[in-house]
Amino acid sequence: DLQGRIYLKCRDEFDHHSVVLREADCAGMDFVGFKVLDIATLDDFERKLQAYGVGTCRIAAGDLLETGERVRFTTPSGHEVELYAEKTLVGNGCGEINPAPWDPTVTHGISPIRMDHLLLYGPNVSQTLELFIKVLGFTLVERVLGPDGETNIIGFLSCSIKSHDIAFGHYDEPGRLHH
Repeated sequence: DLQGRIYLKCRDEFDHHSVVLREADCAGMDFVGFKVLDIATLDDFERKLQAYGVGTCRIAAGDLLETGERVRFTTPSGHEVELYAEKTLVGNGCGEINPAPWDPTVTHGISPIRMDHLLLYGPNVSQTLELFIKVLGFTLVERVLGPDGETNIIGFLSCSIKSHDIAFGHYDEPGRLHH
């Protein structure tokens, strides 16, 4: 796009893109986005976040290619998260039969099937898990506790049928990306 971003999607995804890359001085992540059911759900999540004491801002449709309006907020772990309801559907091009794991005519790159999950590092893991569970409706599926048996060192959350969609692990520096 005009801002120097590259839009990518995995092989079995239907939306226009699932990853946006841009040149930067160091590796990292600007934000993570989650698609919600519809605009009414987006508005409802924004109200719930604000009622929970989390500041939000609206980002106009079109700021990212083929993407509608977004609601952005910052987690206690220092990560920027965006919710959106609209993104252009382009299909996956796979047809009705699963494709081969690789195309022998393609001699470069990889062909990931889908974006699976994220592991993010930062402080305030317990507060971040609480926000995702109480406000966004995620389910805590697994966690690792510290030696005291109470402190969350890492928590795995799901909002789908996968084992987890996102995990937050303790790290003193906020807003870090592991994978």
